[in-house]
Amino acid sequence: QVQLVESGGGLVQAGASLRLSCAASGFTFSSRPMGWFRQAPGKVREFVAAISASRSTTFYTQSLKGRFTISRDNAKNTVYLQMNSAKPEDTAVYYCAAHSREFLSPGRWARENEYTYWGQGTQVTVSS
Repeated sequence: QVQLVESGGGLVQAGASLRLSCAASGFTFSSRPMGWFRQAPGKVREFVAAISASRSTTFYTQSLKGRFTISRDNAKNTVYLQMNSAKPEDTAVYYCAAHSREFLSPGRWARENEYTYWGQGTQVTVSS
């Protein structure tokens, strides 16, 4: 069965860095674009970042670009989200997801309904 298991969340102080990991199994990880989403308390789930299967292309929510970095290690079936200069507004449950398509068309990176597999999420709390 397909599994996406996030880890690395926790409680950190504002300004700190942390790296989230998502271990995948049950599908051909190396052929799927992967994404990170987050859902803050009282808010809808939003797109954070995505990376192509080949690692040649990345896409970020504009407000987070330069502070968050997505990466992947296909040999380990793992996708990462490096979070730097954490802010209280980054507090959310972070989810990794696998896209339904092997190749993404421009503009489709952030479409939540086009991601097929989802992890259970990992909580990130940033104190002020």
